[in-house]
Amino acid sequence: MTEQAGAAPDRPFLYVVVCAAGVASGVGALVAAAQTRGWEVGVIATPVAMSGFFDTDDMRERTGRPVRSRWRTPDDPRPFPPPDAVAVAPATFNTLNKWAAGIADTLAVATLCEAYGLGVPVAALPCVADALAVHPAYRESLARLRAMGVRFGDPYSGMPGADGTRADFAWERVLDLLEPAGEPAA
Repeated sequence: MTEQAGAAPDRPFLYVVVCAAGVASGVGALVAAAQTRGWEVGVIATPVAMSGFFDTDDMRERTGRPVRSRWRTPDDPRPFPPPDAVAVAPATFNTLNKWAAGIADTLAVATLCEAYGLGVPVAALPCVADALAVHPAYRESLARLRAMGVRFGDPYSGMPGADGTRADFAWERVLDLLEPAGEPAA
C-alpha cells in the first residue's frame, strides 16, 4: 500500500512524531485510531525513541512505511508525501523546548519546525514530569508554541495517582485536536 515517491495518497497524510517517553510503547493505539479515522500515517521518531521505546517493526508493518529518524540523502526517494497534519505524541520536555527555540538538530524536531512554515496543523500531547513542567523555559516554550498555532492536549506526567494507578495516555485526543469542529478527518 506504499505510494511511490512523489505520489499523493488517497487519504490525508498524518505524520506521527514519537518522542522518548515510557508511554511511547503504546503509539500503535494512535496509529490504529488515525487509520480508522481515515488517515494514512508515517511515523517519525527522535533518535532516542528509536532505541527501544516503541516497536519500530510493528509501526513499519502497520503503516507500510519505514519509521524515519534520520535525514535522507538527496538521492534517496521520499518515503512520505507532504503532511496534511502532524501529531506529536508523546511530546517530551526536550523536544518541546527545542522545537520552540527552533533547534532543528533531529529529523523529528526539524519536521515540527518546518510544519509551522508550511502552515500544516500540529497537535501535541505533552508527556512531561511535574518537576520539569514548572521550569520557566518549558512554560515559555508552551506559550511560544501556542502562539504558533500548536494545539495541545492535557499534559501527562506519568505519575501514579493517590490510588497508585496511572491514568491512561489519551492517544486519540491528539487526533481530536486536528479535526475541524464537528467534522471527522476525511
